[in-house]
Amino acid sequence: MTHDERSDHGLDHRRSVWVAALIGVGVMAAVDEIVFHQILAWHHFYDRSTSDVALLSDGLLHAAELVALVAGIFLMADLSRRQALSWPSAWGGFLLGAGGFQLFDGIVTHKVLQLHQVRYDVDLLPYDLAWNLAGGALLVFGVILVARAGRSLRRTSGDHVRHED
Repeated sequence: MTHDERSDHGLDHRRSVWVAALIGVGVMAAVDEIVFHQILAWHHFYDRSTSDVALLSDGLLHAAELVALVAGIFLMADLSRRQALSWPSAWGGFLLGAGGFQLFDGIVTHKVLQLHQVRYDVDLLPYDLAWNLAGGALLVFGVILVARAGRSLRRTSGDHVRHED
């Protein structure tokens, strides 16, 4: 790792963002799967086949979210152990990951691929708007936090943090 990737304080802005984004994706996938697939039972990950296939698709989504969470937590623990974790950068990355997952799900999964909808037998517009606006808001707040964290680290380290994001 070069000096330009870390601040003079040893904090790694870029890796803090990406590791936390992975956790954000996993958390948002878990919220989606637990709330909308299991508790409310509004949809499954893949609704265009039998109920057995739908249940299998939910299981695969659950497995993927767990992999993202476990990998992200281990990577974050490693950054923390090396005293390179920037919490402000990580919070921004978490929101980027959560919002990115939400928007990908709302646009690509729901509309482009049509694997499922938020809900069935209702007017979809309010649900789609709420789903995508929530994801967009998370994404915007994540961008703001990442930008602020990067500026703050550059100010406190004499402008030695590389900001490629």
